[in-house]
Amino acid sequence: MNKRNTLRRARRRTLFPFGRAIFVRTMLLTTLFSLARNGFSQEIAEYFRTRCTSCHTIGGGRLTGPDLKNVMQRAAANGKDREWLIRFMQDPQAAIQSGDAYALKLQRETPGNAVMPTQPDMTRQLAGSLLDLIEAETKLERSQFAGSPISLAPFTPEDVQLGRELFRGSQSLAGGAPPCISCHAVQGLAALGGGRLGPDLTLVNERLGGPKGVSTWLLAPPMPTMQSVFKTKPLKPEEIHALAAFLDHSALQGAPADMSGPLGFFLLGLGGAVAGLVLVDGFWSKRFRSVRYPLVHGQQQEGDE
Repeated sequence: MNKRNTLRRARRRTLFPFGRAIFVRTMLLTTLFSLARNGFSQEIAEYFRTRCTSCHTIGGGRLTGPDLKNVMQRAAANGKDREWLIRFMQDPQAAIQSGDAYALKLQRETPGNAVMPTQPDMTRQLAGSLLDLIEAETKLERSQFAGSPISLAPFTPEDVQLGRELFRGSQSLAGGAPPCISCHAVQGLAALGGGRLGPDLTLVNERLGGPKGVSTWLLAPPMPTMQSVFKTKPLKPEEIHALAAFLDHSALQGAPADMSGPLGFFLLGLGGAVAGLVLVDGFWSKRFRSVRYPLVHGQQQEGDE
């Protein structure tokens, strides 16, 4: 009996290191998988925050686009499944152009019949992960994407004036971003009317569903060009409020900016070119005067003699 117990203890001592090693490796792999999963979830949440919150909330009401709380249940009620939502997220324009009844319904419910922009990096896997995020946030009592830190206080004339100065660049943005006029125009704006890289913003208040939609859009601009600028130089809440006030005021103008700005720029450039040519001609015609005058004057004196 003693010999048998001795053999058992010897086997346990021999096998224990192997068992412990397997246990440690299993725990390590489990931890790494959990960290990777949490990191991926945070990455998807950050993607939603930077790309989607300018138009959507999850439980916070409609902005430019619909509230995404229970989006899968609403799609199912209209005869659409998860696969349809994934395809729609990858190419909304294609779904609308195909004449799909639910896609057209979503467009009609959007202010200005706006179409959700196609994201070049929206893969099938990413779309599915975003739906998983939306479904998980839907089950919470309050989603982290239910609202945004924007002011809904009534606009004052001072807000409008500050927004005009920020838009034009006469007052610099706190984060160091370039002024809006660099890329956009607004009706009645001086300084040659503004830039043309981005769309005219005179009626943006209507396109984005009012001041709340404009403010939310400015909080996290979804367009790649603006993201590259404002991701590291975000607007302050008070700047967003002032710009929203100015754009709300510009919507009262009732018409997009005219083309007098580009025409004035063209005429100014043409006038500058003509003036430059006249100056160059004036200097160029006298380039040999210091040489010609002595020669001609000397010949006249010799002729007189």
